Amino acid sequence: MKRLILAATLIFGSVFIFKNDARAHTSFLSEDGIQGVSHEIFNGLLKKYVTASGKVNYNGFKKDKVKLKKYLDLLKKNTPKSSWSRNEKIAYWINAYNAHTINLVIQKYPISSILKIHGGDVWHKAKINVGGKITTLSNIESKILIGKYKEARVHFAINCAAKSCPPLMNRAWKAATLKADLDKRTKAFINNKSYNTLSSKSPKLSKIFEWYAKDFGNVTTFVNKYAKVKISKSAKIAYNEYNWDLNK
Repeated sequence: MKRLILAATLIFGSVFIFKNDARAHTSFLSEDGIQGVSHEIFNGLLKKYVTASGKVNYNGFKKDKVKLKKYLDLLKKNTPKSSWSRNEKIAYWINAYNAHTINLVIQKYPISSILKIHGGDVWHKAKINVGGKITTLSNIESKILIGKYKEARVHFAINCAAKSCPPLMNRAWKAATLKADLDKRTKAFINNKSYNTLSSKSPKLSKIFEWYAKDFGNVTTFVNKYAKVKISKSAKIAYNEYNWDLNK
């Protein structure tokens, strides 16, 4: 009898460990008990191939393309459910956008710019599969992150693989720190002189604020919420040229 009990315990324990190990790469229960998806594979790749300043080692990602594909397949099979929290859904779509962008670049790498893909319109022309449905990077950005969740700060979280784009974070986005990370990345981008020259009367901002002005509402008000140097309401805003060279 003792042997039978011991055997059953070992079998049950093995199954439990196997299920938990598998779950680590599929889905999980978040800190608030809501079902989500694990971004650990992507998190590991970002830590390995992206610097703190956002420079991307595309050659490294290309060598590790099997792992990246594994993560993209995971996203494909685990799309956001109604039971997920708002933050989990937003984190999912930011990570999906960034992972697919990297994947599109490494398929053509070495290239000097993402504009070399699909005639310079990779955001509308490149078809990506998420949950068995064909979509585009543009749809993820405009229809979901902006259109559905009304979160303008995602413009500083998603990355277009260009030097003038807000730096790619070197870890995956997650629900628990989403708000803090969005605030941090937005503030860092706005106050970085490489992207924006802030002044009261003659500010010169990133083209992002011109292209997506409607997403920010009043650009001056939005920028001033995070800027160390405030822009006057009467100031005439100029915009910097965008550098589309690869962010490597």
